[in-house]
Amino acid sequence: MSEEPGLREIADLATLKALSHPRRYQIFQQLSLLGSATSATLARELGLNTGATSYHLRELARHGFIEEVPKDAQAHGRERWWRVVPADLRFPERSRQSAEIRPVIDEMNRRAYAADVELFEQLRQQSDNLAEWADAFLYSRGSMRLTLDELRSFFEEYIALINRYKRTGDEVPDGTRTVLTRFFAFPAPDPEQSVAENAESVDRPGAACEPASERNESP
Repeated sequence: MSEEPGLREIADLATLKALSHPRRYQIFQQLSLLGSATSATLARELGLNTGATSYHLRELARHGFIEEVPKDAQAHGRERWWRVVPADLRFPERSRQSAEIRPVIDEMNRRAYAADVELFEQLRQQSDNLAEWADAFLYSRGSMRLTLDELRSFFEEYIALINRYKRTGDEVPDGTRTVLTRFFAFPAPDPEQSVAENAESVDRPGAACEPASERNESP
């Protein structure tokens, strides 16, 4: 198994914008999947212009997200090959986000969530062509009663588990393939707050009550 990557928190606006650019983030994610690639390969995979792809790669490298594969390691002539710099990328917790970086992080996360759901559904519909890997679409939903510190510990244990199963190119046995993993957790709505908000909505002057039939209630 490979060593755990070092933690890197992205807290400054310029670095965050370098990664959050839609095309750049798409290139970064694709490079993460491929391991290493040239600008031509990435442009072809993503349907982008080669020149623009090269520019985005240089910007990602300038901010330390990717690096050029050493010449003696790639053995691919004059082509420039790129790879992701191993790192446990983190954003500041929401309470520590400035007014400048919060909307950038929110928008990047929104796009990432939507893309993940779309890709999951797209691949699931094609699963009949995956032979035994058709059984690999795993997901789980649940709830726990936790303190905030316990939730933080739970998350760190999850990250450690992911890193435990990561392999370098020399350690990958036959029969493996890249598997995408996603994790998110959030506090459930506060029942007392929901009741208070509903009461405020009903008591608000001018608020209309629903007819009983539209609430599916018996006469």
